Amino acid sequence: DILIMGTRTQFELLVPKLKAQPFGLKELAGLLTDTFKKLDNPVRNIKIGKKNFNLLKRPLLMGILNVTPDSFSDGGKFFSPKQAIVRAKKMLAEGADLIDIGAESTRPGAPEISAQEELRRLIPVIKELRKNPKIIISVDTTKALVAEKCLKLGVHLINDVSGLKADKKMAKVIARYKVPVVLMHRSAKSKTMQKKTTYNDFIPDIIDSLRESVELAVKAGISLKNIVVDPGIGFGKTTEQNLEIIQRLNEFKLLGFPIMLGASRKSVIGNILDLPVDERLAGTIALNVLGMARGANILRVHDVKKTL
Repeated sequence: DILIMGTRTQFELLVPKLKAQPFGLKELAGLLTDTFKKLDNPVRNIKIGKKNFNLLKRPLLMGILNVTPDSFSDGGKFFSPKQAIVRAKKMLAEGADLIDIGAESTRPGAPEISAQEELRRLIPVIKELRKNPKIIISVDTTKALVAEKCLKLGVHLINDVSGLKADKKMAKVIARYKVPVVLMHRSAKSKTMQKKTTYNDFIPDIIDSLRESVELAVKAGISLKNIVVDPGIGFGKTTEQNLEIIQRLNEFKLLGFPIMLGASRKSVIGNILDLPVDERLAGTIALNVLGMARGANILRVHDVKKTL
């Protein structure tokens, strides 16, 4: 192995020389050129449902709607369909661009639930929200069966915290409906992920894992323009590692896709500020601002109005 260090200008001078060399150096020149292009040309837009969003204008706000009894932040508050629908409409009125509905808690240590139970919680809420064709709905699930049932009801995006790795059928389902997908990184399933926080090379390992998810998506037929990546704040990471993701978020631009950041009310904020879940708004806004400065295109938040 060899480590090459230099300035951007020096690398640009090196590329033409590498192109003329054997031993795989021509391919390295192409990789460097591709890297520069991705860093210099941020992702400009994404189409979700029938709406085109300009990502250069501002980040999108994804409102979090947990229809669960045990989510880390607001578990139980919006468990009934009636409460959930009121909450969704409130977030939309406050300026949310889309609503992300999750029916299975993915907090550290959370138990898994069946697809049938997940659908029982989701379907009434989705059916009611779909009565308004202007509402853009995302569903947070790792199960292909759940995704397909929801997509049949008109859901516009699937947010898979496993990065298509939990269910082998998921990628094909998403490809068939031609909707965007958020590919997130996590080290393991919710029940054990906080026991698996050791990495060989932290940020490169996450990027490599997300590349694997992208390969699964492309192989199944998902269009590159329908892919969003999420480094997975809090999913198999320590407090220090979560802060490193924020600090180095711009490195995820190398993947060439919109970047979603989900830091809202997470334990990293509580651990730093020694605050309970319901007092982490200032910390959430601070991490979102830092994330925006480093390239975040979608912010997944609980407090839409205050974030906006």
